[in-house]
Amino acid sequence: MAKQEELPHWGSKGAINRAGDALRGGKLEPAQATILESWRMAHRDVINSFQSLLRARAKNLDVQVAQRLKRRSTIIDKLSRHDGMQLARMDDVAGCRLIFPSIKMLHEFRSKVHHAKFKHIRKNERDKYNYIERPSDRGYRGIHDIYEHRSKSKKGNPKCDGLLIEIQYRTSTQHAWSTAVEVVTEVTEHEPKFDRGDRRYVELFRLASEMLARTLEECPPRLFPDLSNKELYVAFEKLNGEIGVMHMLVNLVLNDWVGDHIEADHIILHIGKKHGFKLYQFDLELEASSKLLELEKEFPEDNIVLVGARNVEEVKSAFRNYFNDVRDFLGMMMRAYKMLDPETHAARMAEYGIQQ
Repeated sequence: MAKQEELPHWGSKGAINRAGDALRGGKLEPAQATILESWRMAHRDVINSFQSLLRARAKNLDVQVAQRLKRRSTIIDKLSRHDGMQLARMDDVAGCRLIFPSIKMLHEFRSKVHHAKFKHIRKNERDKYNYIERPSDRGYRGIHDIYEHRSKSKKGNPKCDGLLIEIQYRTSTQHAWSTAVEVVTEVTEHEPKFDRGDRRYVELFRLASEMLARTLEECPPRLFPDLSNKELYVAFEKLNGEIGVMHMLVNLVLNDWVGDHIEADHIILHIGKKHGFKLYQFDLELEASSKLLELEKEFPEDNIVLVGARNVEEVKSAFRNYFNDVRDFLGMMMRAYKMLDPETHAARMAEYGIQQ
């Protein structure tokens, strides 16, 4: 008789899917909540395994490596947007992101990862999630791979085996665009990241994506093949004149007060659509964690980020990086302006209050 496969401590995939269905319907029972959270947190070990592997390969290269665990509120949102999705098959609960200075380096690095000798299994065909060659309808560019975790150990049934992780490859230009989309999604009632709300916000970022790809990355027209560079710029400026996204991002950067006000090792930044920005500071991690749970429960729709580091300066650096991505986007857009329409570039810089 074949040995029965040992289940991980959170149970079967069926149990996870039932918890996901209950979560989608707002009827999650306490026992299911325990299963769900145990399964979600197990993805941290998957993240640690992959980020260690990727950081080792990126050593001495101009490559940024980051990781994230999907929040429960984000899982709920995704389940609600995809009625037929089974939670156990959600492939981006765990994620690692690599940011490269060029598309050429991105492709070279990814190819070496594909040929690396490890037991993790890539689940997708090479070009299935190539959003550089085929940008998404929202204008997103980048490349994703989905891996199934496989432990090096041959003994027993390692608890993380079978869990999935999404690896994202982006250039710095693509990352700056994505960050700007996320910021607008978080601080306004419009949600271009999810193609919800005022459609003009989605269209503006589609135009911006095309502008950056043509000017800074020398990509051929993908999203607007029938528009000339001049027509692309005019379309963007007309739409921005209606909804004022560039002005909003400039004001956001100009009011970046976070870095100058950090005085503790554990910081919570609360980005609310109704109340704007709030900063909470704690010397003890336990106090910060308790406040985080309290805020997540009270404001389930807001973006609430806890950052802890070894010292105050590291925390300041983390927050500055968050806002620097918006600065990068603005700077890149100004360079695109100059290349697409040199005659009006200076006037736009002055209008946005950006010094040349």
